[in-house]
Amino acid sequence: MRLTPHRTRPRTRSCHRRTSAALLASAVSVCLVAASAPVVPLGVGDRLFPYLGNPGYDVASYDLSFTYPGSNSEPLRAVTTIDAWTTADLDRVNLDFAHGTVHSVEVDGEPATFSTAGEDLVITPEDSVSDGKWMRITVRHTSDPVPAKGRDGGWVRTADGLAMANQADAAHLVFPCNDHPSDKAMFTFRVTAPDGHTAVANGLSAGVDTSRGSTTWTYRTQHPMATELAQVSIGRSTVLHRTGPHGLPVRDVVPTRDREALEPWLEKTPEQIAWMEGKVGRYPFETYGLLMADASTGFQLETQTLSLFERELFTEPVHPAWYVESIMIHELAHQWFGDSVGPRTWSDLWLNEGHATWYEALYAEEQAGKPMRDRMKAAYGASDRWRAAGGPPAAPKAPEPGRKTGIFRPNVYDGAALVLYALRQEIGRAAFERLERAWVGRYKDRTATTEDFVRLAAEISGRDLDGFFQGWLYGEKTPPMPGHPDWKPAAPAKPAEPGKAAASAGAAAR
Repeated sequence: MRLTPHRTRPRTRSCHRRTSAALLASAVSVCLVAASAPVVPLGVGDRLFPYLGNPGYDVASYDLSFTYPGSNSEPLRAVTTIDAWTTADLDRVNLDFAHGTVHSVEVDGEPATFSTAGEDLVITPEDSVSDGKWMRITVRHTSDPVPAKGRDGGWVRTADGLAMANQADAAHLVFPCNDHPSDKAMFTFRVTAPDGHTAVANGLSAGVDTSRGSTTWTYRTQHPMATELAQVSIGRSTVLHRTGPHGLPVRDVVPTRDREALEPWLEKTPEQIAWMEGKVGRYPFETYGLLMADASTGFQLETQTLSLFERELFTEPVHPAWYVESIMIHELAHQWFGDSVGPRTWSDLWLNEGHATWYEALYAEEQAGKPMRDRMKAAYGASDRWRAAGGPPAAPKAPEPGRKTGIFRPNVYDGAALVLYALRQEIGRAAFERLERAWVGRYKDRTATTEDFVRLAAEISGRDLDGFFQGWLYGEKTPPMPGHPDWKPAAPAKPAEPGKAAASAGAAAR
């Protein structure tokens, strides 16, 4: 995710994945609950989002069917089918789901009872499900595009339809799921909409069926994906096709009336992909493209294979071209950092946003003459303030109640990119570039932790870097910058007068 200031599986799973799931589940009571016990919300023990995700199973695939009624203010009819592998004996199964009406639930083809607890849908199958078994859950429900009270994310209502923005914890406002990035899965989307609309989703097209005034589009991913990265676009759109490096299919989704105005920006994508491949290796997915939404969100979002952008970032002359292009690179870089290599927990967010910010800044340096050193020196000056407000990069403070997107603070953007700059200064450019390629290669299609990155950095550089990373990732104060002893943190700002402080806070609000 990038805030911008404009206008506002198969059965076989890796042992590494199984171990991480077990570690997360150890923080909570695994769902070995007698059917007579109280219904309670569960979670996988994430430090920042303790009730996200659910223990006891590992999702292999989602099959999501949505029927759009032609209005972005009416609920969609939906069916969610989940295939999962159990990792415990389950008398009940918890799913994350909080913004729709559930009509029925089946487990392995048999009707199951259900209730709600917090933001969990709690399912009680007729017979308990044993550890080490396949389980299929089918939920018939509605999916409400009207924003949930006091909640951000989920469906985004555009001028002509809908799109999704599920980061960090909003996929379960759209469909029942195990809504935590540690549990990646394959996805199939089936979207039915009235004539005159076009639907596009993550992955590649797997068929189009037209019948009785409506069309159903089917899309499938070829790589596992976290729920927060799911994307479905429904609107009066045009899909534009071009070819990227190595024959990569590139497709963009734009409001039909804006296709000519947006084309000069969209045609830059193949060269941008080639630029990123030159830095970190081959693009990791089956397709890429930009979804230009006619909506005001205040951010852009790295939904897997189809990044979400505000149309007006490109159509309103607010920012110079180099800046807009660098934001395109930010979301593109996320396809490697954050999507292909996902965070094991939300405290590992700095690995996503720090890297995307790093390549955004590197592109601006190489393509527009905007020195990385200047940006990092400015970030160094502000870093102590960012740490005080949001926590160190790898130990961010928990979001305020009702503001879960509040984890997206400067400490995990430029503050985290500053850590990468310091690392390059410490181990040298050649070792740093080997590390970047090794990171996205070793953990492709997986999740990884801060500790994994620290270990790999030590392996690649041949040095013990524990002390370096302890200060840069977890310290309350920013350590001295290697190679730049003259860099100093900026002095604390003087408290503003009450009226001015209020005005400043209002200007910064999303």
